[in-house]
Amino acid sequence: MITVQAYSLYGPRAASHRVRLLQFQSGLAARGIELQIHSLLDAGYVPQERHGMGISKRALLAAFAQRLSHLRQTRSDLAIVYAELLPLLPAWLEQRSLKIPTILDLDDAFHLKYRSGRLGLLQPLFGSKIDRLMAGAAAITAGNQHLANYARRFNPRVTLLPSVVDTEHYQARATVTREAHSPAQCTTAVEGNSAEPGAPFTVGWIGSPSTAPYLRALVEPLQQLARERPVRLLVVGGSAPSIAGVQVIEQPWSLADEVQQIHRFDVGVMPLPDTAWTRGKCAFKLIQCLACGVPVVASPVGANLEVVTPACGLLAGSASEWLAAFRKLAAKPLLRAQLGAAGRRWVEERYSLRSALPVMEGVIRQVAQQGELGRNRFASPV
Repeated sequence: MITVQAYSLYGPRAASHRVRLLQFQSGLAARGIELQIHSLLDAGYVPQERHGMGISKRALLAAFAQRLSHLRQTRSDLAIVYAELLPLLPAWLEQRSLKIPTILDLDDAFHLKYRSGRLGLLQPLFGSKIDRLMAGAAAITAGNQHLANYARRFNPRVTLLPSVVDTEHYQARATVTREAHSPAQCTTAVEGNSAEPGAPFTVGWIGSPSTAPYLRALVEPLQQLARERPVRLLVVGGSAPSIAGVQVIEQPWSLADEVQQIHRFDVGVMPLPDTAWTRGKCAFKLIQCLACGVPVVASPVGANLEVVTPACGLLAGSASEWLAAFRKLAAKPLLRAQLGAAGRRWVEERYSLRSALPVMEGVIRQVAQQGELGRNRFASPV
C-alpha cells in the first residue's frame, strides 16, 4: 500500500478540496493507494468567505501551527500539495518542512498570487514562490494546458490532469438519439427548461461570489434577447446583475442540489475577461453543465477553448456573439438537446473521474517509485 498525505488549503466545502483530491480517495484506495487529506483551514471557512467574512489572525496562526505539527509527526511515501503548503511563508520553508517527494497540484494561475491584486505588495518577497515550488516538485499535475505549459518552464515532469466530475453523480437530464427528428423526442420536461412553448429561455450559471462579477458581460446581450422572447437568468452560488426585462433568479449553492439546479438550465454559460489570471481557469462550470447534458456558451479564454468544441457548445467573444449564440440556441430546442448529448459523451471521455483516476494513479506510482529508488541508493549496505 502506498500512503499519500494530501494538503489542501480549504476544507471539503471548497471545490478545490472535493474536485482535486477528495473524489479520488475511494478509487485510489481500491488500487492500493491510501490518500489522507488534511486541510489548512476548516470546513467553516468557505461559507464564511461566501458571506464576506474573513478569518481571524489567531485562527490563521493556529491553523499554521497545526499544519507544522502534522508535518513533523507524519510519515508517508509522498505528498500532494494543492497550490502551496504554507501561504505567506517562503518556498524554502515549505520545501524544508516536507522531507518526502511532493506532487504539486495546480488548478489556477497561482504563480500570479503574489504578483498582483491585494497580495501584490508582497512580490519582492514571494513573487517567485510558486515558480520555486514548481522547480522543486517531484511532479506537477496541472488542471489545463495553459498551466501545464507554464509549469514546464520550471519542471519537465508535468502531467495534464483536468478538473473532472463523477459522472455517476452528474447525471444527464435527457438522452438524444441520432434517429430523433423533433424536440419532443429529444428533451425531458424539467422545471425551468424552455422545451415547453412559451416558457422562458433559461440561461444558467453556477459558481462562487468571486467569479459572479463576470456575469456583467451578459447584461447587454440578455437585455436585447429579452426584447424578443421571455428570458430567465438563473445564478447559482453568486450575485446576479440586474437586467431590464429579464427574470433574474439567485439560488444559494449546495452540494445536495447543484445537479438539480443545472438541470433547470437551457444553456450553461461561462463569461470570462481575457487576463493572465482567467487563462488559468479550468472551465469547471462548463464541465458540470456538459456532464448534465446541458449545452454551453463560453468566452474563448483559457481552458474554455479546450472544453468547448463545436459538437457541444458555442464560443462568444463579444456582446454581439453572445446574443447570436443565445438566439440560435433559444430558437432550436433540438440543437440544444443534440449539443447536450454530445457534451455528456465528451465529459465521459475526457473530463470524468473514471478517465482521470488512472492518470492520477500513474503520477503517484511514478513518484513513489522514484522515492523508493532514491532511498535504496543511499541506504547503508547490509
